[in-house]
Amino acid sequence: MLDQQLESLAASTRDRILAAATSDQLEAVRVEVLGRKGTLAEISKGMGKLTPDERKRIGQLLNAAKTNLEAALESRQKQFADAALNARLEAEWIDVTLPAPGPRPGSLHPLTQIQQELEDLFTSMGVAVLDGPEVESEYNNFDALNIPPDHPARDMQDTFWLADGNVLRTHTSPVQVRGMAKLGPPLLMIAPGRVFRNEEVDASHEHTFYQLEGMMVGRDVSIATMLYFMKLLLRHIFGREVTVRLRPGFFPFVEPGFELDIQCLICGGPGCPVCKHSGWVELMPCGLVHPNVLRMGGIDPDEWSGFAFGLGLTRLVMMRYGIDDIRHLQSGDLRFLRQF
Repeated sequence: MLDQQLESLAASTRDRILAAATSDQLEAVRVEVLGRKGTLAEISKGMGKLTPDERKRIGQLLNAAKTNLEAALESRQKQFADAALNARLEAEWIDVTLPAPGPRPGSLHPLTQIQQELEDLFTSMGVAVLDGPEVESEYNNFDALNIPPDHPARDMQDTFWLADGNVLRTHTSPVQVRGMAKLGPPLLMIAPGRVFRNEEVDASHEHTFYQLEGMMVGRDVSIATMLYFMKLLLRHIFGREVTVRLRPGFFPFVEPGFELDIQCLICGGPGCPVCKHSGWVELMPCGLVHPNVLRMGGIDPDEWSGFAFGLGLTRLVMMRYGIDDIRHLQSGDLRFLRQF
């Protein structure tokens, strides 16, 4: 009786081993038949009830069945291993006789692209492009811009102060200070560059971002002159007229001061995280240069006047390309940058 059971079990198990489609299915067969609590183990427990001759004969049959099934399992496992290895080799196969692909062409960061566009626009109008250090003195970053010692902009929540008393510049306006002292009036300049604020990072705020500030100093410069330049700039960047609004704003270095906002080009006005659900994005603080700032630059405010503006280059790039999170621009993620 047991010999027939063993023969039937061995035959059915061999069929299951051959039919197993995965390593997991093969392991399930092994545990069920050859495991410590498997079918063969249960048969072994009943051999104590057999006569010595039957025990010897059934024991031989049991050992032979176990040996044959283990061999079949090992053979099938090797087939799975060989198939996996062949698939891996096929996936990793390289034809070493092919020529090398060569260096992959790179591209300019979208911030660089927009900055160069603006520089080309303004230089075509005779505007000087000036640069300055990113580590600035307290005088150039604050004092010369009519920002008093008790102004909130000097607090630690906005400014990165260094141990030597200098700061990581919070705007590119110090370049205007240097430009006035170096070039004198009449003056027409822009100052693009990287700035730093101790900001809490979110979809529209970063601790490191880019600005472009501009200044014009001449005779009879007015708000009308300023608005002409603002509209010309936005029309060039977006290739069309965009919806803007001008509202009063206070900045120590201009008087009067304004905030020029652009209707959010991500949501079109209904509201999104980029525009803080207001439908508008602060883009360009501007105004007529404060007389005290002109004096600090060695220019007589009774004889000369001017306007200044600060353009958020980073936010402008977001509006231009429909980028909904400012953090993408500093992430270094090549998947993002390859789009440009």
